[in-house]
Amino acid sequence: MERMGISGKIYSFLYLRGFKVWVSYRTQTILTVLGWVLPVFTYYFVGTSLGNTLVAEIGVKNYVAFFTIGLAFQGYVSSVISTISQRLRNEQLYGTIEYYVISRTGTLGFLLYSALWGLLLNTVNAVVILTIGYALGANYHINIISTITILFLLIISTLGIGMIAGAVTMITKQGNPISLFFNTFTNLLGGTVFPITALPIVVRYISYGIPLTWALEGLRGSMLQNTPITSMLNIVEILLIFDVIVVPLGVLSYNYAFRKAREKGSLSEY
Repeated sequence: MERMGISGKIYSFLYLRGFKVWVSYRTQTILTVLGWVLPVFTYYFVGTSLGNTLVAEIGVKNYVAFFTIGLAFQGYVSSVISTISQRLRNEQLYGTIEYYVISRTGTLGFLLYSALWGLLLNTVNAVVILTIGYALGANYHINIISTITILFLLIISTLGIGMIAGAVTMITKQGNPISLFFNTFTNLLGGTVFPITALPIVVRYISYGIPLTWALEGLRGSMLQNTPITSMLNIVEILLIFDVIVVPLGVLSYNYAFRKAREKGSLSEY
């Protein structure tokens, strides 16, 4: 690892430590794919049973398209954060975390390279969900520039949140409220399967503090209505603000937790 360049590290983390390990557990692979597919059909039949009139009352014209975009890209948040926390936890369990302390990659580099696997896996996840959504009646009118811009800004903020989650994992070892929140409650608060306007006003303010909420609003515009980036500058500005705040906070919190763990000698404890 010491002599590897960037391409070698990407190969190691994506293929050797990511793909090969993932497919080696066939039962888990099948369950993961089912975890992608089943929610799409669940919400499809929920929307069908509610009827177009009731769905329209919450401000959604095409519910299939609405929840398809939500499910496809909510995974970028949950998967990256989970991958970073889980990889750090595994290295502690295996007793190999100290190797990264002395390597050129470093523990921070280790987290960033580990996040690549989460991004790759969830790109496949997103494609699968979007394809099924299209088969169920979602019509896409995609503006490539808008979609890539908003997705990029979402990923940057997610990496910052992932570093915060990694810091919590380093301290608590087990039980990570950051991962729990972004894996579970963003489905409720982020506008993933229903618009946040359906939430009570107090809860809605919490939703506004989540980058995913703004990103999904932008992605629905860019992928379903071909909305140009010039018409979504307010969303871009808000996501940039999240990035400017969350990424430095993530780096600082991770470095702080790492330093404290080394001082206490608990870096490799589990």
